[in-house]
Amino acid sequence: MRGHRAHGALAAEVVAALGAAQAPLSPTEVQAALGSEQGEEKVRATLVRLWEMGVVARRPEEGRGHVYWPMRDAAADAASRMRSALAARRPRRAALRQFVAGLRVADVEVLRALLVRSGP
Repeated sequence: MRGHRAHGALAAEVVAALGAAQAPLSPTEVQAALGSEQGEEKVRATLVRLWEMGVVARRPEEGRGHVYWPMRDAAADAASRMRSALAARRPRRAALRQFVAGLRVADVEVLRALLVRSGP
């Protein structure tokens, strides 16, 4: 019996596989990268859906079909999630304090340097 994924889990795995790749991937290559029991047609349909939503880009490959890559990298996605989470919290200062308190010292130093560089 095949395991069932939560809604959107396959899409998230597909985007992660594309983000980890060094070059655009075909549906067959994505399916192989996932190492899952998902059929290639299901992976292909997921890629098309992600392309229609603007999450991934594609171009025709030689022969028939397309290769895909993420529209945004993992760092941009993480930053977007952080901004969304912060926007939903009041007071923002408390949320920022909790975030910084959970960082490693090295990450605090990087954040401090980035803040100094970006100005007030």
